[in-house]
Amino acid sequence: MSNQADTFRIAVRKFGPFETAMQKFWDQYCAISGCDLKLEMVIMDLHELYESTITHKGLANGDFDIAHINTDWVYEGYLNNAFELLNPYINTKKPVDFPNGWSKSLLSLQRFGWEVVGLPFHDGPECLIYRTDLFESETEKANYLQQFGKALEVPKTWEDFHQVAHFFNRPADHLYGSIFACYPDGHNTVFDFCLQLWTRGGTLVDQSGNIQIHSQAAVDGLDFYRIMVNDETAVHPKSAAFDSVLAGIAFSQGEAAMMINWFGFAAMCEVDANSKVKGNVGVELLPATIGKESASLNVYWLYTIAKGSKNKNLAYDFLRFVTDVEQDKRLTFEGGIGCRISTWKDAEVNEIIPYYHKLEQLHEVANMLPQHKNWTLIAKVIDEMVLKAINTDEESSVLIEQAQNQINKLN
Repeated sequence: MSNQADTFRIAVRKFGPFETAMQKFWDQYCAISGCDLKLEMVIMDLHELYESTITHKGLANGDFDIAHINTDWVYEGYLNNAFELLNPYINTKKPVDFPNGWSKSLLSLQRFGWEVVGLPFHDGPECLIYRTDLFESETEKANYLQQFGKALEVPKTWEDFHQVAHFFNRPADHLYGSIFACYPDGHNTVFDFCLQLWTRGGTLVDQSGNIQIHSQAAVDGLDFYRIMVNDETAVHPKSAAFDSVLAGIAFSQGEAAMMINWFGFAAMCEVDANSKVKGNVGVELLPATIGKESASLNVYWLYTIAKGSKNKNLAYDFLRFVTDVEQDKRLTFEGGIGCRISTWKDAEVNEIIPYYHKLEQLHEVANMLPQHKNWTLIAKVIDEMVLKAINTDEESSVLIEQAQNQINKLN
């Protein structure tokens, strides 16, 4: 699968907006620069993308020129020499307004000491996404008050989240209270577990820098999560088969009142022509245990240049183009999430996606996953633990202890 001389290959995360945006960007770039290479997009889902770029050394070997890389994998890729270091290119010709054009939270995970291996591509921390038309309906408010003796509002605690989800669950109307992405790919349930842990005041890492999930906050979080996702009277029945993309699409089709998912799937509801909830979507911080702070998760996507690429100068020139102010904003209108502060504050963007400016607020409470050489293997252990919790009756405390014993061998 070596690079053909007349072809430029990009490893692309499978998601309609990413695919259309990359094609448009390449066409624009070629028109401006005179580049006559043909674009070949290799479109892959999460697992496939990780395997082909990192595990099978597709970047190191030059099977691609550029790749969309998730920050979960960037440390492993860096250790395996998968990426071209960008410092010499940046020092010669910086991207416009670099680094001040981006939030610091989008420039840290791809930097190791002084070495930079990627530029921000797509962002949008985890948040609570909900249907404003349902929450603002006078009929729904009256019915909720009558049923529960309290006002209907966007839930601030997980207990209220469960109650509100139960209230809005109406299978006969093809409406479900909430959606979760439980597809077992080492990501979705891991992220959900982390969010449950953090919003209960727990942490993932101990003072020695080791992954430590054996805590009461972890037990409480796992207890809640397994009850929540198995509640057929509150959760979309296809949640077990949904990854974050499919969950986002289901929400955009009006199939749920609430969803815990990436900010980008809220924005997609406003710009996707197929969306049935355009103009009826709101975004808030995640619920939390009383007395604890809300939290979010900042996992983002990078543009990286393959260490083995034969077109490195061209690849960097293209990266400067696609991360420029105009293209960052254009990605947003395609259905992705621009990473520049200028996009977050843009009046035209906020007119179409009225909660876009909230990205700054979400980043203030967003945690990062630990940069650990074995994080992919540790995430797999956590994924299996959560799936056992969902699919068996074994006590959460036992499952967590078993998982921690496995993690200790990987720490």
